[in-house]
Formats: sequence, C-alpha cells, structure tokens
Amino acid sequence: MKDGFVRIAAVSPLIRVVDCDFNSDNIIEKVKDADRKDIKLLVFPELSITSYTANDLFKQDVLLKAARQSLERIAQSTKDCDVLFYVGLPLRDCGKLYNTAAAVFHGKVLAFIPKTNLPNYDEFYERRWFTPAFKGIRYVNFMGEDVPFGTDIIIRDPSLEGFTVACEICEDLWVPQPPSTRHALAGANIIVNLSASDELIGKEDYRRDMVRMISGRLIASYIYASAGEGESTTDMVFTAHNMIVENGSMLKEENFAGDDLLVAETDLSKLLHERMNTSTYPEVCDEGYCKIDISLRKVDYKLTRHFERYPFVPSGEKERTERCEKIITLQSLGLKKRLAHTNAKSAVVGLSGGLDSTLALLVTVKAFDMLGRDRKDIIAVTMPCFGTTKRTRSNAELLARALGVSFREVNITKSVRQHFEDIGHDESVTDVTYENSQARERTQVLMDIANQSGGLVIGTGDLSELALGWATYNGDHMSMYGVNASVPKTLVRYLVKFFADNNYSSSAEVLNDILATPVSPELLPAKGDGTISQVTEDLVGPYELHDFFLYYIVRLGFTPEKVLRLASHSFEGVYEEDFIKKWLSVFIRRFFAMQFKRSCLPDGPKIGSVTFSPRSDWRMPSDAMRNLWDLT
Repeated sequence: MKDGFVRIAAVSPLIRVVDCDFNSDNIIEKVKDADRKDIKLLVFPELSITSYTANDLFKQDVLLKAARQSLERIAQSTKDCDVLFYVGLPLRDCGKLYNTAAAVFHGKVLAFIPKTNLPNYDEFYERRWFTPAFKGIRYVNFMGEDVPFGTDIIIRDPSLEGFTVACEICEDLWVPQPPSTRHALAGANIIVNLSASDELIGKEDYRRDMVRMISGRLIASYIYASAGEGESTTDMVFTAHNMIVENGSMLKEENFAGDDLLVAETDLSKLLHERMNTSTYPEVCDEGYCKIDISLRKVDYKLTRHFERYPFVPSGEKERTERCEKIITLQSLGLKKRLAHTNAKSAVVGLSGGLDSTLALLVTVKAFDMLGRDRKDIIAVTMPCFGTTKRTRSNAELLARALGVSFREVNITKSVRQHFEDIGHDESVTDVTYENSQARERTQVLMDIANQSGGLVIGTGDLSELALGWATYNGDHMSMYGVNASVPKTLVRYLVKFFADNNYSSSAEVLNDILATPVSPELLPAKGDGTISQVTEDLVGPYELHDFFLYYIVRLGFTPEKVLRLASHSFEGVYEEDFIKKWLSVFIRRFFAMQFKRSCLPDGPKIGSVTFSPRSDWRMPSDAMRNLWDLT
C-alpha cells in the first residue's frame, strides 16, 4: 500500500445452481486466499451465493433463507481476513426482493447495495423476480446490526487517501446514466461491478470497451467480476470475463477465467492526480451518500504490476507503427501550416547526421510534399567543426542527396577560432565555452541562410533534451519552428525507423546507419581513430531512464521516491538501484536548474501528453527550489 498502490482482485469461483453451502465454501476459501496474498478489495459475481440462473427458484423462501444464512456464515468465517469484499445474493426487504451486493469486512456486513437497472429483454427477465433499487438509504437488520441498504453508499479508509469504493451491478453499467457516474462524482475512486453477463459472439469486445470507457471517463479503477462455470447452461453460457481497469487502461483481464483470482495493484495516487489535473472534473458532491469508514492493515509488498520501460513508446509493433505514423503526420501538419502562413520560400535544417536533425529533415520533407512544394526549397546545412566525424558528415550528405533536398556545407572552424580570438579563449581548453561557441555559431549560420533564402529555421531539439536542459541557450535551443519539441528521445529512434521501413526507401540504408550512430553533439575533438569521443548518454545518463523519469514526474506528478521504486522494478536486471538513483538525482537537478531555457521556447506542435511549451502546458518559475524533490 506504499506509494498509493492497493492490491485488488476479481474472482469467479466454481458454483452450483442454488447450492448455497457449496457456493459459500468456495467464496470463503477465495476470501482467505485473497487475504494470504495481501489483497485488500475482492469482487465476486452477481448473485454468487445462490447462482444467477436460479430463475423462479428466487421466489422460494427456502432459497432466500439459505442465502441469508450463507452470508452470515461467510462473514463469520472471514472475520480474521483483512479484505473488503463484495458478494451477491437475493435479499428480501419490505415485501420486495432485490438483486443485491453485500459488502463484507472483518466479519461484518457493512452494506447492502441493490441493483438499479433490471434487464427484461432478450434472454433476461429479472423483473419477474426482482424490484429495482429505491431512492435513499434504509436499514436492514442483519446479524443483530442495522445495515445500510441503498445504492448511494461509499466505503472508505480515511487513512489511505483515495481508497473510496462504490458498487453497481451488471446491467447498471450498460445504461445511459450508470450509477457509477453518480458514485464517482460523490468521490468514489474505485467502482466494483458484480456481473452475470452471458457470452455471445461479439459481446466480449463490446463489454471490454464499455468497462474501459467508463473507467477512463470517470478517472477511476473499475473491477468487473462476471459469472462463470457452474451457472445453468439451460439457455445461456457464462465464461467468467473478469477485468481490472484503471483510468481506461486494462491492468488485468481474463475471459474463460476459471476460478483463479485475477489480481492487480491499482495506483490510487495516480487517480487522484489525474482528477486534480483535469480541470473539467467536477467537485465532489456527496449529498445523500452514506459513508462507511474501515481501517485496513497497512502492508508493503513487491509490485506484480507491469510498468513499461518506455512509457512514451507502445510495446506492440502494430500499435507502435500506427503511433509513429500519427505523430509524423501531426508534426508535418504543424509545419505545413507554419510554412503556408508565413509564405516561407524555404526551410533550413541544420543536418548533423544524428537522429534529431534527421527526423526534423524527414518531417520537413513530408510537409513540403503535402504542400506540393519542390524539395529543393529545403536547404540542409552541415556545419563541420572540431568534433565532426567522417561518418556523420557523410551520412548528412547522403541523406540530403537521397531525399532530393538542397545541400550546403559551411565549415565553421575558422569562424569559431576567430571568435575564440575575439573573446580571448584558449582553444586547448575544451570547456563549456568551447562547446557552446560552436553551437551558437551553427545557429547563426542557419538563421542567416534563412534570411538569405526567405525561409524558416526548423528546430531539431527533442523533449528529453528540453527536460534536461541539454541544449545551448540561444544555440540549438533556438529556431523558428521546433518540430521535435514534444517528441521524447526514446521515440525519436522509432520515428526514424518508421521512415526507413515505410517511407523514402531510397534513404533506408543511410537512415539505418544513422540509427546505429551513438547520440552525440560532436562538440569535442574526435578520437584518434576518427570516431565520436563525446557520447551524450555517458555524460547525462541513459535516455531510457530520463524518459521514464520525465513521464512519471512531469506527466503524473509522482514523488522521486515512488519513481525510483517503479524504475527499479521496471529496469530490474538492467540497472542497479544505485545507478538509477544517481541519474534520477541528475534529472531532478538539471530539470530545476534549466527551466529558464524552457521559458522561452520557439513554437512547435504538441503531439503527446507531455510538452514544455510556456504558452500552453508547462508554466514553472525559473527560480523554483528543488529541495523538496531531492532524494535522501
């Protein structure tokens, strides 16, 4: 439960139709199993004590009495279990029968929640037996206690921020105004659904979409437990389609699930952050709600949940290809509009032979193609100096020639040496002045060529570099339109690979060699063998780590301690925790120190959920202190 994580589960135990003793035995065993696994919230299917398919037997006093007695036995048998669980049964009250969920914790029934929407179409005819939920809260005497009975009930642990649970039952999910919407607006972060959804061709996908969409719309975790093996197959088949979804993302899912627990850790702090960050999410309105407080025992456990090492990059090849195509289109459309609006006669790109400038040139080519413009109006400029290697210089020219753009070489060595002489800098001192003088000279060359040709300088810097401040102020930091400004470094490689595999086949060979070249600003002299001496990741750390830090700190607002935990979990076997901690500290230090560079960025298209535009997404004081974020 550390860092806001709570282990939750859904289960569809083996049942027998109207065999309450058999069903209860299995329910009790599943609760005890959940307790052994430190699960804090467990959901069973609809009417799981009796079976959903009892039909007219629901009218029999024998069954209704057995259901109550079984619930009492279930509660008493699980009193030592630190699990809040929801189980289904028919409950008679005030002369009416209700399809009900019972919330049970530490041997007590905390609440009864009736089903609101009773299907009475096609294979369903619940109104034959049950009455829809009523408004308000009344009380049912059970085990000598007056137990709240009604739909508007939230169970919470005040000591565990965000652990607020509400319930709906099966068909309640499928209607235009599901009770879960009201529950979420009353503060529920977790919605449980006890279901008995029969299986039909095509229904699985629709059901999954329903659960994912409502979870995303409510910014909530949603636990869906559906009836499975043992239900009557007289007219229907139930397959135990169980799901755990968090803010629209499927954490765990299994259809034809059998009777094993489906387990996941939901991140309550993430849900709270997302609701807080979404300004259109309404304030809590819990008038008329019954709030029931519980106290869960706090435990810390090793996470079983998977966290992607590359949160900006889809893991599946098909989805990744589709994402790359969409991003490139957005980048190109943004530049197309800017070129058309300014009536620019040309586009000027500083082409180093590295990944970022390659992507910027490819996007520029696509934008010109969209406009029906001659690619010769794109001027690719390579500007060799002290650290330029033969490999990158050659690749820059080969790429420009393959794409059919204009190519120019401006050797800046003489200009930089003159500048060193002007300011009295010793060329043998390869410090920050030595490096930045080259970067600023290159930017001046590009700007002046753009003036000569009536064009725009296209920026090449990416999101990861902006996060670290790994750009020379008023050097490569500046352009007239930055097409890569919201593309993280881990994604740049896949975008270039997309072009190599799917577009511009004449440039595939050189693109693949660029992909194999170490990332470097090439501002320090090359090695004796002519290879790159200045490898960026040796200096600032692995970009795959920095992009991980960037996503979870900036996008989700997680604490550095939590990010360290997640990174250590995700990169287990790749990096040691001390190594990750070292570079996380570097990320935090640089992120705070370099905000002044992000406060005056050029325009550029937003293509993902994170961007540092000071005009839209990121407004941070340049003199903010970082001490609260420093790792101990």
